[in-house]
Amino acid sequence: MDRLKGKKILIAITGGIAAYKAPELIRLFIKSGCDVWAAVSENACRFVQPLTLETLTGRPVLLDDFTLLDGGKIPHIEASAWCDLMVVAPATGNIIGKTAAGIADDLISTLLMAASRKPVLFAPAMNSRMYLNPIVKRNLNTLRESGYYFIGPDEGEMACGEEGIGRLADLSCIVEKVKDIFTEKDLRDITILISAGPTQEPIDPVRFITNRSSGKMGYALAKAAKRRGGRVILVSGPTSLSVPKEGITLIRVKTALEMEREIEEHFPYSDIVIMAAAVADYRTDTPFPQKLKKSDKAFQLELVRNPDILYTLGKEKTRQTLVGFAAETENFEENALQKIRDKNLDLIVVNNVSLPDAGFEVDTNRIMLIDRFGKTRKYPLQSKDDAADAILDKIIKIRKKTKGEKGPS
Repeated sequence: MDRLKGKKILIAITGGIAAYKAPELIRLFIKSGCDVWAAVSENACRFVQPLTLETLTGRPVLLDDFTLLDGGKIPHIEASAWCDLMVVAPATGNIIGKTAAGIADDLISTLLMAASRKPVLFAPAMNSRMYLNPIVKRNLNTLRESGYYFIGPDEGEMACGEEGIGRLADLSCIVEKVKDIFTEKDLRDITILISAGPTQEPIDPVRFITNRSSGKMGYALAKAAKRRGGRVILVSGPTSLSVPKEGITLIRVKTALEMEREIEEHFPYSDIVIMAAAVADYRTDTPFPQKLKKSDKAFQLELVRNPDILYTLGKEKTRQTLVGFAAETENFEENALQKIRDKNLDLIVVNNVSLPDAGFEVDTNRIMLIDRFGKTRKYPLQSKDDAADAILDKIIKIRKKTKGEKGPS
């Protein structure tokens, strides 16, 4: 179900120092199932060896426009017709300016002109003073208005030692942006509120109660919903995961009470609410103000129940489509159906967390979906990204069935 499987990606590498990252970007596209062809400017060859790119792609690297391909084919015509999408990474101020001015005087610029009917993604990378130059800004605006896509740049330390905006976007974000370009926007203008990750309930300043949730399923849902055009609000417990900076509002919390507060604030204007977080059921009523010291004596830790956020949402919901998760080890369908009734859910996602390749901490999942009408579907082992799309597909069907919607609520 990977949206990039079988896609033909033409990567144009221009002469910025970030060109050294191109082999890893190519590897990520190939790992996603893409067929990749690389074109390299003369200056880019100072930073990355064509042989490396040829070895990775299995295709001869395009180096100039005067070396014809097999059968006498012209490189910029053949490659631009072959590709489904062109990625310029890194994109220097020079190539951005040439494209904006309609100049085609070398391999990369002629490829860009010939690819006028294909989607083109620029990933700018340059010194911040160059990126903030008013002429560069004008060129960027010209290209955006003409329908070109952009990702980044990021802020941080650059090769010259300066700090600022201009770093090449994170490579995984570039791949995610390409997925976004190829994805149908069937959630456009829909607000999706998603919870993810564990909560941490403090015992003392250094200890806490938590669980094994990594947040991977919730984050996969957030990225998939954003990719499909949704306005995404992600309320996340502590994780090491990241999401695209554009299109997702990320709110970080630690405790169940903090998560409850944020969810309640955004719930009224949300259209779809997916509670994928593993909220701790219990907390200490009064955490110890100082670190507990070791002792031979046993002590008792008194716990109180955390609020059942999903139950409360089920009581409060009006027009929202409400989705819950059930991490189970036994009696899967029976327990899930009871949760649908008790919490007024439209859909529940059931995980068998006792399996080593599903549930917590892993990149794959085996889900079962049960809707409010009692319809059940089990899915084979798949990536959490694919599981996220399967869940969203089901949510869209439920909304159409229950509300006859053609668009946003």
